[in-house]
Amino acid sequence: MVRRVAIIGAGVSGLASVKCCLDEGLEPTCFERSEDIGGLWRYTDSVDSGRVTVYRSVITNTSKEMSCFSDFPCPEDFPNYLPPSLLLEYYRMYARHFGLLQHIRFKTTALSVRKRPDFATSGQWEVVTETDGIQESHVFDAVMVCTGRYQKPYLPLASFPGIDTRFKGQYLHSWEYKDVEAFRGKRVLVVGIGSTGGDLSVELSRVAAKVFLSARSSTWVYSRVSDHGFPFDMVNTTRFNHFLNWLLPSALMNRIRFRKFNSWFNHANYGLASTKSSYFRIVLNEQLPFCLLSGTIVLKPNVKEFTESSAVFEDGTTEENIDVVLFATGYIFSFPFLEESVCSLSNDNRSLYKRIFPPQLEKPTLALIGLVQLTGSVMVGAEMQARWVTGIFAGQNKLPPTSRMMADVLKKSPVKRNPSKRENLKISFISYIDEIASCAGVKPSMLRLFLTDPRLALAVFFGPCTPYQYRLMGRGKWSGAREAILTQWERTLKPLRTRVVDDSSDSWRWMCLLALPVALTMGFLLSKYPWWGWSPQASLQL
Repeated sequence: MVRRVAIIGAGVSGLASVKCCLDEGLEPTCFERSEDIGGLWRYTDSVDSGRVTVYRSVITNTSKEMSCFSDFPCPEDFPNYLPPSLLLEYYRMYARHFGLLQHIRFKTTALSVRKRPDFATSGQWEVVTETDGIQESHVFDAVMVCTGRYQKPYLPLASFPGIDTRFKGQYLHSWEYKDVEAFRGKRVLVVGIGSTGGDLSVELSRVAAKVFLSARSSTWVYSRVSDHGFPFDMVNTTRFNHFLNWLLPSALMNRIRFRKFNSWFNHANYGLASTKSSYFRIVLNEQLPFCLLSGTIVLKPNVKEFTESSAVFEDGTTEENIDVVLFATGYIFSFPFLEESVCSLSNDNRSLYKRIFPPQLEKPTLALIGLVQLTGSVMVGAEMQARWVTGIFAGQNKLPPTSRMMADVLKKSPVKRNPSKRENLKISFISYIDEIASCAGVKPSMLRLFLTDPRLALAVFFGPCTPYQYRLMGRGKWSGAREAILTQWERTLKPLRTRVVDDSSDSWRWMCLLALPVALTMGFLLSKYPWWGWSPQASLQL
């Protein structure tokens, strides 16, 4: 019987895991090597500690309603896209509200997590930690690793000949970037056009002499401000759209997406993407197109090699006098505290059952939370994972036999791809969250909702797939979930209404006038053709 659970890391995954343990009656102890919660989102000017954090100017790519905890909405006066300071404040509010801080041991590093000699029968782990130079050994019934996917910078120098032998300028990973001052007046090459590469290129273009952005693959750029000014993810991440994705051929859906993206600006004209590309990524960045249009950023293909002061690109062009090369090439997993047999599995989350459990373990008492790459908020994914995992630890949910877990892993593991195309490994947000929610018994039943609460059902199916949907039924049901769903658009608009304008119009009268001919026509058809389902004669007979 699992009772005592070790949680490593007090970022968003760790906080959710502590809370879920408490919900299931377990006894969590969270080990956090720094002095505070927040993990990646707690900004610091220093890189000496080796802790990966966001850069100072970052803004979230997912809106507050789509990335909050499922039973704790963001304050209504918070903006829809949050800077690190407000996101960290929200995490603090969550930790205080649910009494999580008393279960966290700060400035405590997990040095090793090893199976106990009797692991095959007990499933227990020996966890060695260090606090202020003093090591301590603990025994836990289960372990939840919540250190996240942003642990070790991915710096593929071997793919760029000359960068570390001939190039005389400076090169660094985006992990080391904090603000623009060190780049003022310099010619900068940014390698990588993901979210970070796009953001940093835009920011640097305001102070650098010139910014070059090297892109390896097709990239579709879209704004976080979507239809009618609403957040992009709230408009697009809906169960209705998810149903269309399932119903229609992928080629048709991609064509629809490409057409919508190109309605903002023609991506082929900018050298960003072609509708013929089989591989592509989507980046949310409102300012990048204007920077390309104004010439403050110049888009380039992949780098072929570096000389002493220049970069040679695959199309044969060369850019001279490059002062700094900034690699925005992402991160790789790193779990130095895990024993080798487990660590080798964890370094590729595709070999984990549901991207969480190492399937070969004799006992399922080790879970890795928050490693999955989703097309939506990873924070929501981490909380759902924690809910399912703690339910398993508490005996409420069951895992299938090892053979079935291995078969599932093999079935879902894609064919080996080019390492540079890691974006292809992203999983559909709704597909994955629904899958884990089904395992946990908390996925909302659309049929049941339509039969019992049609208004709510319509909001759930056609509205944004917000986390509150997974608190409507099953274990962990939250009484405030329905109200949170029905008021989510109000919380979205609240921070914008800082100045009231008179938007009254007679548009509804015009709508009535336009609808009148339609109503008269329908009435004529219904009276003339009873097979439409109604006629005046039929009603008189009734």
